[in-house]
Amino acid sequence: MRGALGGPRVLLRRLREVMSEPASAQERLDRIVVLIASNMVAEVCSVYVARADNTLELYATEGLNREAVHLTTMRMDEGLVGLIAREAQPLSLSDAHQHPSFSYRPETGEEIYNSFLGVPILRGGNAIGVLVVQNRAARVYTEEEVEALQTTAMVLAEMVAGGELEALARPGSGGTVIRRPLQLKAEPISDGIGLGHVVLHEPRVEIKNLVADDPELESRRLQEALEQLRASIDDLVDSGGLSHAGEHRDVLETFRMFANDRGWIRRLQEAVNTGLTAEAAVERVQSDVRARLLRQTDPYLRERLHDLDDLANRLLHQLTGTAFTLAAENLPENAILVARAMGPAALLEYQRLRLRGLILEEGGSTSHVAIVARALGIPAVGKAEGIVGLVEPGDAIIIDGHAGEVQIRPQPDVQTAYAERARLRARRQEQYRALRDKPPVTKDGVAIDLQLNAGLLVDLPNLDETGAAGVGLFRTEILFMVAPSLPRAQQQEALYRTIIDIAGRKPVTFRTLDIGGDKVLPYLKKIEEENPALGWRAVRVGLDRPALLRTQFRALLNAARERELRIMLPMVATVEEFEAARAMLLRERERQKRLSQAGPKQVHLGVMLEVPSLLFDLERIIDRVDFISIGTNDLMQFMFAVDRDNALVSTRFDPLHPAFLRALGRVAALANERGKRVSICGEMAGKPLEAMALLGLGFRSFSMSPSGIGPIKALVRAIDVTALQEFVATRLAEGVEAPRMRADLADFAGAAELSF
Repeated sequence: MRGALGGPRVLLRRLREVMSEPASAQERLDRIVVLIASNMVAEVCSVYVARADNTLELYATEGLNREAVHLTTMRMDEGLVGLIAREAQPLSLSDAHQHPSFSYRPETGEEIYNSFLGVPILRGGNAIGVLVVQNRAARVYTEEEVEALQTTAMVLAEMVAGGELEALARPGSGGTVIRRPLQLKAEPISDGIGLGHVVLHEPRVEIKNLVADDPELESRRLQEALEQLRASIDDLVDSGGLSHAGEHRDVLETFRMFANDRGWIRRLQEAVNTGLTAEAAVERVQSDVRARLLRQTDPYLRERLHDLDDLANRLLHQLTGTAFTLAAENLPENAILVARAMGPAALLEYQRLRLRGLILEEGGSTSHVAIVARALGIPAVGKAEGIVGLVEPGDAIIIDGHAGEVQIRPQPDVQTAYAERARLRARRQEQYRALRDKPPVTKDGVAIDLQLNAGLLVDLPNLDETGAAGVGLFRTEILFMVAPSLPRAQQQEALYRTIIDIAGRKPVTFRTLDIGGDKVLPYLKKIEEENPALGWRAVRVGLDRPALLRTQFRALLNAARERELRIMLPMVATVEEFEAARAMLLRERERQKRLSQAGPKQVHLGVMLEVPSLLFDLERIIDRVDFISIGTNDLMQFMFAVDRDNALVSTRFDPLHPAFLRALGRVAALANERGKRVSICGEMAGKPLEAMALLGLGFRSFSMSPSGIGPIKALVRAIDVTALQEFVATRLAEGVEAPRMRADLADFAGAAELSF
């Protein structure tokens, strides 16, 4: 390094000495800029820190006018320093005054300095400050000098991120940028408001030592950790369970490719050679990679950022020997769990009483972990872009599972407002609980059946807590998803019997396995399909793998001794599919009688109407089934050809669209005419305005998440369903336009003085 006194390793050692000395944050920062200037033979060294108000403030300088410290500020779109912060890339100039972004600040006295080298101070790929050196003479800074300054910036990043500089900020600035409040929009998953502190599901490795005592030892540690990482990935890729093609293998193959990438390994080694520990080198290289990829518009490159983040995190855990995920029993009080993604079994391991919310970077309202979150009554949001990189463990955070909002490091007035909303919500929940033992009967005397959706044993206490009439949809696949291996018939039977026993006199409708598509059992081979939502899933899997469906039928029949048994088949597209499944059930029923085994006193077999083809064969299917339950989530996405997990189109059509309501109304009318039970078990059932429309169409049975029972019961008891039915029929007959239907229903609710 030209002109350097001892090079970056000496500089880092001296910086470590300065950091360990007893001194105030400002004194330490002042000593650091003097040390850097001396080591790099620079006449100026300055530190700018990004503030919460989106400006950069001069925090320390050697060579410029020291009276300008904490007085000089510039916008992020101003000057060379602002350019470095925006682009998060180093900038080296031999004649800084000629650069179009140069901004003259007379109070600093920097006009006499021509050469300029600035590097971003990075944290998680985001610029939280800028470190600058300057010289009078026009010169070109070497790559080694740029590298040394970038390495030194890591030490300053730790000072900023650790909160040491918070008290130094200019009054009114709101503190440093890393502590600034942020509001994030996300997808609602589970209703409720949670106030607490961030806990990362995959904790970051805390790097306590940045500077290496023995660079050669650090180089060997890095190589050993890389070899161990590659070996672990090879074992996973080549293991029998992942030997087939599939999504999991593709992810691991990507990991393997990056783990062997020579460019990535070379940059890690170069960072170690500057005097960093192996851990600090990984952090340094990954922060640089994040800085570049975060500013890419190519979605493929941005997606690779997740892969590289995961790989770097795995390498850090390999180096430190720490666990990759948080031990569930270590959950602190008032925890808001933040994860890039997680499975339902992982969430169930956490202590429910300490958990105040869940925020996912990936995964939306239809993910499996979302179903568990709703079952546990935990406020949750998904698709919170970049959340893992925006928070630090222990940060104050608020989650609004209804509006789909996240408040990171909220201001006191925001915390107060949300706390009041949480209290208001609690009072409203008390009002709903007061309705628990009151019958869901409309003002004009029509009884409505309100049941709940479930999928785990932890859901069942909600039967008593909400006063629900039964379980209208029990998703049996969730029990399979959280199990380590395929449950045998005896295990299934024991589970189903426990569910029936807990429900007591209240009916339970068991939906047979709805696997396939996005619902993958970890111990079964995943089939790659072009369009899995329309592919090999649900009853189709059961009919093609009869042992799977017959085992489940057998377990259900044995579990329901002397009780009524209700079984529902998902994703039925034709009458013939229903008949084939019913024949299987009848064979199992005959087998049970042949073996003189006690069985159910009555079996009801129905279908979940979610494939549009059945809408055009209603008469035939209704004559054969004992009941119909409409899955509005899938039926709507298939009717409108809208992928509900695709953010680009998922909000394109409203469930209150007249075309959809007419289709639902036809099912209700024919079922009621034939005396067949028909219910709604999709998300529409638990939303007051949508439930109003369904009541107006003639539906009298609903199954919903536990949190929806109270609001819908309050609605039912306050409404005149005869008037509502006339209103809905009139509007549909008049050919109401799609955007008006929701507004018209809201007007009807307002005129009836309904509040929800």
